[in-house]
Amino acid sequence: MRFRLAAAAVGLALMVAGCGGGSDPSAAATGPAPEPQELTVFAAASLSETFSALGKRFETDNPGVTVRFNFAGSSDLAQQIVNGAPADVFAAANEATMATVTEGGVAAGEPVVFARNVLQIATAPGNPKGIAAFADLARPELKVVVCAPQVPCGAAAQKIEQATGVTLAPVSEEPDVKSTLGKVTSGDADAGLVYVTDVAAAGAGVQGVDFPEAAQASTNYPIVVTADAPQPELAAKFQQLVTGEVGRTTLEAAGFGAP
Repeated sequence: MRFRLAAAAVGLALMVAGCGGGSDPSAAATGPAPEPQELTVFAAASLSETFSALGKRFETDNPGVTVRFNFAGSSDLAQQIVNGAPADVFAAANEATMATVTEGGVAAGEPVVFARNVLQIATAPGNPKGIAAFADLARPELKVVVCAPQVPCGAAAQKIEQATGVTLAPVSEEPDVKSTLGKVTSGDADAGLVYVTDVAAAGAGVQGVDFPEAAQASTNYPIVVTADAPQPELAAKFQQLVTGEVGRTTLEAAGFGAP
């Protein structure tokens, strides 16, 4: 009797060991978890929505990778990179700003233009001030905001002023396009000059007014891997994502033009 009980106990122990102590075939098939890696992308503020979406796609395609973004005015980002900020990728809102990085010797190769954008007038929903043309922005009773001249959207606004002979008197010059748009959505300004993509991203919060002169100051968006990229291989893969079919589709859906 005692022999049978002992044999049963041994059998039960072997069953438990077989269920819980052995290797899991599915775990062995998947292998160890990928080593965590971080990719740092510096990008123009007007790319916030599209690049955030592309960043999520990149993380899905590259398990273990986290994409960190620094969105701001292109001129500020370029200067940060020249001064040694640890960025893997830089995407600017115009080629003149990108030149700060390439001429500073901190780009790993030639920048690639991946999108195009144009300015649009942003007003409160319903356009209560009846703004219909670029020249209307010079009306003295209007509170108008623009980007600072060193920022690509500000440089584009200045180019339109020169081409049209219309001189604006903005109540403020903002450090990036999102700050400019924010002045309109908060009611601090009657109108702002931002990109058409920013108006689209704001949805019902603003109304966009097209003006033909905007075509005279369209801007190209270049992207480059930095010379001292902490993650050069991942940086190259992210650039390929942006310039490839997925990137083009995402950008065009947001209102960006083809390069």
